[in-house]
Amino acid sequence: MIIHLAMFLGFQLLGEVIARVFMLQLPGPVIGMVLLAALLLARPSLGEKIKDTASHVLSYLSLLYVPAGVGIVQYIDQVSEIGFPLAVALVGSTILAIGAGSLTYKHVNRLLGEADETPL
Repeated sequence: MIIHLAMFLGFQLLGEVIARVFMLQLPGPVIGMVLLAALLLARPSLGEKIKDTASHVLSYLSLLYVPAGVGIVQYIDQVSEIGFPLAVALVGSTILAIGAGSLTYKHVNRLLGEADETPL
């Protein structure tokens, strides 16, 4: 488990380094996640090895929202100025993310040859 966590953090670090060296507007953790996804596509057996660790880490994902909530409270005056556009962006991005996730799920099911029971 420690090795897998070190691998996750290593990819995050690699993403940060790439983002800063090339002065990209994309966050480093996103770059690291894309690199990790590429590795998992290239070596699917690695996915089975890290599955338990990844599931365990994801079970604590809600703890990552606590700092975001504290940040909103800390900057409540700025948030109140841009509240409506921010709410529209959050709702819109949530709808797009759910749609992208469901379409990805359908596509992966087709690739795996599983029955598609969704109405879309």
